[in-house]
Amino acid sequence: MAKLGSIEDLFRGRHFDREVISLCVRWYLRYKLSFRDLVEMMAERGLALAHTTILRWVRRYASEFVKRWNRIARCCGRSWRVDETYIKVRGNWVYLCRAVDKAGQTIDFRLSRTRDVAAAKAFFKKTMQHEGRLPPTITLDGYAASHRAVRELRDDGILPKRLKLRSSKYLNNLIEQDHRGIKSRTRPMLGFKSFASAANVIAGIELLRRIHKRQFALSKLRRKNQTAPALWMTVLAA
Repeated sequence: MAKLGSIEDLFRGRHFDREVISLCVRWYLRYKLSFRDLVEMMAERGLALAHTTILRWVRRYASEFVKRWNRIARCCGRSWRVDETYIKVRGNWVYLCRAVDKAGQTIDFRLSRTRDVAAAKAFFKKTMQHEGRLPPTITLDGYAASHRAVRELRDDGILPKRLKLRSSKYLNNLIEQDHRGIKSRTRPMLGFKSFASAANVIAGIELLRRIHKRQFALSKLRRKNQTAPALWMTVLAA
């Protein structure tokens, strides 16, 4: 992983304090709040913000927050449950492929305009790179392109020859239920304006859900009983 800049560099040149920026971004990604809801909430604290300011903060910092939290991420299980759901971008449905382990821990996601063999291969390659290790078991739904992608990756030696490929609606109920956490947050947003913006915001939403699932080794920071704002500043500065 490339070396990240200091927390001072991250927030350099911003008119508002880093704590305010972090608070607005993480509340927007975690809760069913609009930008204008956050404007009203900040106004009660004596801060005059425009909703477009918070929008720019989300675009600027969501991906940065993901990079910095990933430094203390725990490894997920090696039994993958993979499934797709749908997100609306510029009035069109696109595909959100996601993977969790058998304990429901989020592994990775990929947004794609197509649902075919190439898109499935790209997802598995991205997920393997993110995890840094290969799965012995992958559970899919009945969609043929995903099964073909796994078989071809196995034949090419990218996935293990002994990988167990399963198709089980019962076992995949876990990830289908997990989709709800993402959809419940994106649904009030009423769609995204661009593909890049959708991928950026979803990455932030996935991060906040991973934090909620306790997928990070906070003990490495040696900080106990910190408030959420203080913990975030500690992670960003680590």
